[in-house]
Amino acid sequence: MRISVAEAEGKLAELVARAQRGEDVVLTQHGKPALQLVSVAQSPLSPEERLEVFAKIRKRARKDPSPFEGDAARSQDFLYDEFGLPK
Repeated sequence: MRISVAEAEGKLAELVARAQRGEDVVLTQHGKPALQLVSVAQSPLSPEERLEVFAKIRKRARKDPSPFEGDAARSQDFLYDEFGLPK
C-alpha cells in the first residue's frame, strides 16, 4: 500500500496494524517513496541462546587476532603521491 504522509496523518494505528500483518506500507512525499513501515520481528533465539552466541564470538575474537593490525595513521598512504596529492 502506498499512501502520502499527509493522507497518513490520523491513520497511524491502522497503518501500523497493516504493517504488523505483513502488508507493505510505503509513505510518500510529493509522489515519491519516503519511508516504509516494517514490522520488527522477534528474535528467534531465546535470551540464553543469544548469550551463548555472544560468548562464542568473544572466545573466537580472543583466539584469532584482528586482521586489521598495523598503523592506522599510515593505512591510506597508497592513495597519495610523495607530495601528499591524490593519485
